[in-house]
Amino acid sequence: MGRMADSKLYDALGVPKSATVADIKREGGMESGFPGSAEDLFSHFFGGSPFGGMFGGFGGGMRTGRRGPQKGENTVHKLKVSLEDVYNGKVAKLQLSKNVICAPCNGIGGRPGATQPCRTCNGRGIKVTITQLGPGMVQQMQSRCTDCEGEGQVISERDRCTSCRGKKVTQQTKLLEVHVDKGMREDQRITFKGEGDQMPGVEPGDVIIVLQEKPHELFKRDGVDLYMKYDITLTEALCGFTMVIKHLDGRQIAIRNPPGTVLEPGCLRGIEGEGMPIYRNVFEKGNLYIRFDVTFPDKYFAPEQKLKDLETILGRQEENPTIPPDAEEVDMQELDPHYSSGRSHLTDDDDDHHPTGGPHVQCAHQ
Repeated sequence: MGRMADSKLYDALGVPKSATVADIKREGGMESGFPGSAEDLFSHFFGGSPFGGMFGGFGGGMRTGRRGPQKGENTVHKLKVSLEDVYNGKVAKLQLSKNVICAPCNGIGGRPGATQPCRTCNGRGIKVTITQLGPGMVQQMQSRCTDCEGEGQVISERDRCTSCRGKKVTQQTKLLEVHVDKGMREDQRITFKGEGDQMPGVEPGDVIIVLQEKPHELFKRDGVDLYMKYDITLTEALCGFTMVIKHLDGRQIAIRNPPGTVLEPGCLRGIEGEGMPIYRNVFEKGNLYIRFDVTFPDKYFAPEQKLKDLETILGRQEENPTIPPDAEEVDMQELDPHYSSGRSHLTDDDDDHHPTGGPHVQCAHQ
């Protein structure tokens, strides 16, 4: 059995049986195509190294063991917050379920000594398949052992813990207090170290809370600034007005636009220091910007004489042009952009096939 094993190893490495340790190290790591040292290859074949610790003297780079405890995966949760929450600050309570090490069996999964190495993977937790690709070329494939779920050990049904049924962990509900500070932003993360799922021999991961801002009915946020829209009448745009808005902290803010300060449709005005608090510098704030939309009066809102008076107040930009004797007067109307008097009687199909608007003529069959 020993000779057969030795023969397989030398054949897989593509070296003669007379090769020295240096030859095996060089050809096993560089020429054989195997991703690792000769010691690694032998260990995959037979579960141990025939060379003992002799490769250890060639330097620390040959060590493949993992240093320190393995860390579990992080758990990410989204927390929806309102604009008021990130303006004023808030403590949100979030209830989460996570895996914790089973207390009755102390994470063993059964009674002491009940665990046995998995026969499928020989206790390694992974299955290794090595395929000969050609002379001196081998390929290694690793996959998780499904019989032991990668644990490397199994527990018989009768010896399993009645609390966790051999899973080594149980579910627990925990209440986390999430401190949403003033000025925090969309997608900002709040991390709870070590609050992730627990597993024996594994360092718990973190719970990461990601903030998601809900849309606000009045304000829209852009970094540290706030934006809003406000509709005013033409009279207010020309003659001034006072507006009152409720801010995110409940304050009533009175904003006055004095008479004669004309606001054009779509213009933007700003109020310094009434935006969002700056994160970790909450005594400083951004700005509040207001975009004004001007609503014009209905048609014929005043008699002609009143319009003349208004024209006198506003002033005419230029005199009416002189109309030449041969000029043709036309009426201006509100027309649909898709309207065409020459084609209004045609259907959509006719319009597609006869862009000139001419009559549809069908040739008679001969």
